[in-house]
Amino acid sequence: MANRKRQIDEVLSSDDRFQTPEKKVSVVRQPDTDFTGWGVQETCQYLRREGLGEWEDTFRAQKISGVGLRYLNDAKLKEIGIKHLGDRLQILHSLRKLWQLEAEPNKVFNDPIHGHVELHPLLIKIIDTPQFQRLRNIKQLGGTYLVFPGASHNRFEHSIGVGYLAGQLVQALNERQPELLISRRDILCVQIAGLCHDLGHGPFSHMFDGMFIPKARPDIIWKHEMASLTMFDYLVDDNGLKPVMEEHGLVLPQDLDFIKEQIAGPLDTKAAQGQKWPYKGRPEDKSFLYEIVANKKNGIDVDKWDYFARDCYHLGIQNNFDYHRFLKFARVCEVDGQKHICTRDKEVGNLYDMFHTRNCLHRRAYQHKVGNIIETMITEAFLKADPHIQIQGSGGKVLTLSTAIDDMVAYTKLTDHVFEQILNSSSSELAEARQILHNIVCRNLYKCLGQTQPDKAVNVTQETIHSWEADLAQAIPQSGHQDVSLQPEDFVVTVIVIDYGMKEKNPINNVRFYCKNDLTKAIQIRKNQVSKLLPEHFAEQLIRVYCKKTDERSLEAAKKHFVQWCMNKNFSKPQDGDIIAPELTPLKPSWRNNNDGEDGEDNGSKETNCAPVNGHSKAKTQLFK
Repeated sequence: MANRKRQIDEVLSSDDRFQTPEKKVSVVRQPDTDFTGWGVQETCQYLRREGLGEWEDTFRAQKISGVGLRYLNDAKLKEIGIKHLGDRLQILHSLRKLWQLEAEPNKVFNDPIHGHVELHPLLIKIIDTPQFQRLRNIKQLGGTYLVFPGASHNRFEHSIGVGYLAGQLVQALNERQPELLISRRDILCVQIAGLCHDLGHGPFSHMFDGMFIPKARPDIIWKHEMASLTMFDYLVDDNGLKPVMEEHGLVLPQDLDFIKEQIAGPLDTKAAQGQKWPYKGRPEDKSFLYEIVANKKNGIDVDKWDYFARDCYHLGIQNNFDYHRFLKFARVCEVDGQKHICTRDKEVGNLYDMFHTRNCLHRRAYQHKVGNIIETMITEAFLKADPHIQIQGSGGKVLTLSTAIDDMVAYTKLTDHVFEQILNSSSSELAEARQILHNIVCRNLYKCLGQTQPDKAVNVTQETIHSWEADLAQAIPQSGHQDVSLQPEDFVVTVIVIDYGMKEKNPINNVRFYCKNDLTKAIQIRKNQVSKLLPEHFAEQLIRVYCKKTDERSLEAAKKHFVQWCMNKNFSKPQDGDIIAPELTPLKPSWRNNNDGEDGEDNGSKETNCAPVNGHSKAKTQLFK
């Protein structure tokens, strides 16, 4: 026994004895280069590679090409002369490798929203990069976390969830409709697009591209989707992933184009104008694949499914939409010569609920008046700090907060941590920005004076905002505090548009449905076929006004300025207008009756005036106004 141990020790060096054996993983190039394009010869070659060459003559005699493989089942194999069940099962097992991803061991994540999530090894390679890991440090809901204590989740877990759901939807379609000829390449590309769709988000998510960049660089039009494409290219190149992608069966550069097109639409929009099919990554026959990650047609996509479920979970708000039902009923039907994802006719009410959930999330959380002003204050701090923050980019270039978007090396370093960087700095150049962030931390926030609405949507620019702020300072009511002087810079005006995702249009008008009696025919269902309680309008514009001065006398005066300004502009009466300026609101005839335009509704009653309650008229409530 001792001699045997001595022999083993001679083989192993002293260092090797204490090393854990490495896990050996052989990377075998997957055979799928899109089997749907194979001829009979390529099909026979695949049989040989799988050790099934004995059936090559049978397949050749039947002229079975790649397209036909998806239709083969046990009965058809028996019909063409393959008698033994074991042989048929072996053939079917090898063929399923062409369109199923289970051939490779997946990694499992325990996600609080979707449970145990399995992801393909190629997706893990992408996740394990600095460019993707950066998303761990970008809050999904930006400044909303400073209002809702539970909203601490980040873009990282949301992106993993979208990648997972993208795979769930495309594989559900693949299982349900083999005639769609969805390949392994298609599935992987859709999953990667879902995983990488938010790579371009900046600090505090939508605050960065919706508030900061438009003010810091008003001469450019920039959205996070554009940065996602650039960051994706940088991620692939910087981590040498092209050979890995090819090992897993992707065809480059076509599949890279397909992934990016799913995120942001056609890559060359000018060249695509006037073309019937503007995409390069996949042919028109697979148009439905572009509706999974970011659905430009009607907004029903897996990105929404994940953030509805995830945001509601962390915000403590009920989610009324169950994406599992959509997965069960999703089918592809032909509509005007193109293939689109459709759902059962009975699901139309659930889809209205989905968009209503989106509306509720915006009203209760995303557009919360305190969250909005916190993001406004952070934006002000970032603008003051912008010239003084230095971020090293490619080639040693030094960039600022607003120019880092031009260099992905610098942008990779830009996350929410810049808030603490400014807050904890000792630089005199950052003193003003530091004070604003200190006020946020100490909850010394600008105060909301109220909210109003225009009769018709107003085209709002930065010039419009500045002119309104000047008008607010001049809107001095006769009963106002004459000893309080308010300047335009004391007011902050924000304009919010809340809609169902397609501005003033009803997104359900762009959804197609099918009936159980005919699974192939796509139909349209109009709103009046569903319910009379659905919304009449699908977008509205809200105008909020804040005051930077927080002392009691200034706030009291500013609120009266706000009510007077609403009267001057013929905007709607603020909800607390009768409380903050009871001497002003009766002066405007249209504000005297709380029914405000609701008297004309046909409710079968002639009553137009309600009995006063506590000195105020009782207002009728119209649901979904």
